[in-house]
Amino acid sequence: MIFELDMRTVHEFGMALLIGALVGIEREKRKALKQVPTFAGIRTFILIAEIGALSAWLSIQMSMPLIFGVALAGLFAQVAVAYVLEKRANTSSVGLTTEFAGVAVFMLGAAVMFGHAAIAISLAVINTTLLAFKGELHGAVNKLGQDDIYAGLKLLIASFIVLPLLPDAPIDPWHALNPYKLWLLVILISALSLVGYVATRWLGSARGVAITGFSGGLVSSTAVTLSMARESREGGHEAMGTTYAAGILFAWVVMFLRIIVMMLVLSPTLLRQALPALGLMLLINLGFALGYYLHGLRTQPGEVNEVPLTNPFSLWSASKFGLLFAVVLLLVAVSRQAFSASSVVWVGVLAGLTDVDAITLSMSDFGKTAGMSSIAIQAIVAAVLANTVVKCALAVGLGSKGLGRSMIPASVVLLVVGGGSMFMV
Repeated sequence: MIFELDMRTVHEFGMALLIGALVGIEREKRKALKQVPTFAGIRTFILIAEIGALSAWLSIQMSMPLIFGVALAGLFAQVAVAYVLEKRANTSSVGLTTEFAGVAVFMLGAAVMFGHAAIAISLAVINTTLLAFKGELHGAVNKLGQDDIYAGLKLLIASFIVLPLLPDAPIDPWHALNPYKLWLLVILISALSLVGYVATRWLGSARGVAITGFSGGLVSSTAVTLSMARESREGGHEAMGTTYAAGILFAWVVMFLRIIVMMLVLSPTLLRQALPALGLMLLINLGFALGYYLHGLRTQPGEVNEVPLTNPFSLWSASKFGLLFAVVLLLVAVSRQAFSASSVVWVGVLAGLTDVDAITLSMSDFGKTAGMSSIAIQAIVAAVLANTVVKCALAVGLGSKGLGRSMIPASVVLLVVGGGSMFMV
C-alpha cells in the first residue's frame, strides 16, 4: 500500500512533535534540577509524541485500530518498567508525574492525527503549565485549610446538585420569587465572596494598609471597618487615624468594584447607565483612600494588623442571604404594585442598612423592565449611601477620635455626591 503524504499530514506530524518538545523541555529542566535518573527527557518525549501520532496515522491509513492499541499497550509496559527501575535507583522517588506525562503526550500526539489538533495543543500547554508550576501549586494547596475544602465542596453541591432541583418558575402571587433564579444569584454572590477569600489567603500575611484594605474588602468591607476601628482604639494607635481610615476606604473601594462586577454580569446595559454615578463615587472614595494613605506614610509610617477573616461560604450563610434576597424581591414587587415606583428606592435604603449585594442583584434584574432603569439605579445608589452611613457610624463609634476625624469628611463627601447623582440619573 502506498500512502499519500500531503502538506496537511506533514503539518499534523509537526504539531505532534511540537507537543512532545513542549512537555519534554519542562521535564528536561526538572531532570537537571533533580540530578537523578528519570523516565524521560526532551528527546524521549518527542519520540513518544511521534509514536503516538504515527500509530494513529497508520491505524487510519490501514483501517486497523489494533495498531494504535498495540502501541499504547507497549507504552504502558515501558512506563511500568521505567517506574520500577527508577524506584530501585532512588527509593525516595514514588511519584508518577513524568510517567503519566509520557502517556498524555502519546495520546495528544495521536489526537492531532485523529483530527483534534486544537484541543491537543491546548491540553499540551495546560499540562506543561501544571508541570512547571509544581511548587506554586503545592504552596497554594498547603495554604488551604480543611474548612476551605469543605466550603468549595459546598459551593459545588449548591451549584450542581441543589440548583437543578429547584423549579424555574415564580411561586408567589406577585411573580417575584423564582427559586431557580434566586438560588443562582445566591451562588453568584457566594462564589464572589469565596474567590475573594481565596485571593486573600494567597496574598499571605497582610502587610500594609493598602493590602489589608483591598484583600479584606474582597470578603467583607464591614469586617474591615469593624476590625480597623477596634484596632485604632484598643491598640493605642490614636496617631494612626488617617492610616486606618485609608485601610477602611480601600475596602469600600472593593465594595464599589463588587457592585460593578455584579451589574456587568447580570445587566451590562444598566451598568452603562449607572457607571457615571457609581464611577464618580468610586473615584472620590479612591482619592480619599490614597490621600490618607500617603499622609499616613509621611506622618506615621507603620503597619496595620491583619484583618481576622474566616471562610465566608457555608450553606447556612448562603441560605440566610437567600432569605434576605427573597425579602428584598418581595418588598420591591409589593412596593411597585401597591405604591409608586419611587418607593423602590426606600427599599434600597432599608436593604443597604445591612448589605448592598442583595439590592444590587435584585435591581439588576428589576432594571431590565421597560422604564425602570432609573429607579433601579437610584435604589442601588441609595443602598450604597445607607451602607456608607452605617459603616461610618461604626468607625466613628468604635474607633479612635483620629479615625473619626478622617472618616467623617470622606463619608460626607460620598453622601453629597451620591445623593446629587441620584437626581441626575
